[in-house]
Amino acid sequence: MNRRNPWLLLFLILLVASVAQLALPWWSLAVAAFVVALGLAPTGRAAFWAGFGGAGLSWWLPAAWLSFQNEGLLAHRVAQLLPLGGSAVALVLVAGVVAGLAGGFAALAGAWVRVAARPAPQSA
Repeated sequence: MNRRNPWLLLFLILLVASVAQLALPWWSLAVAAFVVALGLAPTGRAAFWAGFGGAGLSWWLPAAWLSFQNEGLLAHRVAQLLPLGGSAVALVLVAGVVAGLAGGFAALAGAWVRVAARPAPQSA
């Protein structure tokens, strides 16, 4: 198994963030993305996109499911409070993008911390 696979990174961030959010606050997805990327991210770009996808899906999938289950009634009412024109679909997408950005930047920070902590090469 290739530990540097970006798809594995995305799946692990999705899994850890989803489990963490069951008992912890919403921002635990950023901590999960940071920790997973700190250990496994091959590059900063891969870390950001895996964090964006994993964290975004950890919000988007449950939000879409719950909105579908109640025919978008609650999402429609919340979307009326925001400048979304009452669109439940837009609210679900915006929630996924917000979570994705939080997870993406946290994962990028994790990858950068690992690079910064790496010992400098010895010059001759």
